[in-house]
Amino acid sequence: MPNGVFRSLRDGMPAGIPDNLQRTPKKPVTPRTTRKTRRPLPHQYSEANTSLFTEALFGAEILILHASPVYYGLGVPRGDGSAVIIIPGFLGTDVYLTELHAWLRRIGYRPYFSGIGVNADCPNLLIQQRLNQTVDKARDETKRKVHLIGHSLGGVIARSLAGQRPKDVASVTTLAAPIRGTVANRAVLRAAEAVRLRILDEHGRGVLPSCYTGQCTCNFLNSLRRRVPASMVETAIYTRHDGVVDWRYCMTRDPEVDVEVPGTHIGMAFNPAAYTVVAERLAAASSER
Repeated sequence: MPNGVFRSLRDGMPAGIPDNLQRTPKKPVTPRTTRKTRRPLPHQYSEANTSLFTEALFGAEILILHASPVYYGLGVPRGDGSAVIIIPGFLGTDVYLTELHAWLRRIGYRPYFSGIGVNADCPNLLIQQRLNQTVDKARDETKRKVHLIGHSLGGVIARSLAGQRPKDVASVTTLAAPIRGTVANRAVLRAAEAVRLRILDEHGRGVLPSCYTGQCTCNFLNSLRRRVPASMVETAIYTRHDGVVDWRYCMTRDPEVDVEVPGTHIGMAFNPAAYTVVAERLAAASSER
């Protein structure tokens, strides 16, 4: 028996087919799948493990605020007519702080919008070109120190401004503001990077190359790291359910300063629990000249 036939019988192949004519079975073709890889973030950013979907609940906070006695000035300390400057968050304008503005007036303060327009520019320039003018105006009109309240990035700006002008500020209150570092949701960091590139393109040598990052060495970040004087009342209000930034970076780690409330990041501007804390802390601060 020819060798080829013997081997075919031994291997279970049909007999009589020469080796050189036998076909090897084709291997099954596995369809190629393309894995969608996430584009890495620029090295200067740190991503927070948060979900933006939780922020959809901020609408409920507005409804609860309108049903709360605090909204009508009941059960909270009355103001002394001193100036309160409110600063919007990232990509926001003064418009969404209208509720807070009206409430502050209702409980006896003289509120001022920041006047910065859209919060999407170099914070150092926003302070130099816009906020300093607002502080000067408020001081001239009230003849007293001012209070600063900032939401999100606006809170970071408020804290830096307080560090720059301690003799003009009676208190600074931050609402869900990442004052210890920008650790945020990936979508927010992408938007921040787009804003950063636009700032560099628009201002050129008017800003540092590391502008809008934690590595910048401008006066904005230097002032943010300064301690505020003991005479200034500092408050950092945060929520553990923050879907935008890592809530742990919204704390100073000083129990006398940090206050936790339930709610969302966006809803902090309409949060009745936060409003109660704001009223109490404003009343505790001395705004005398």
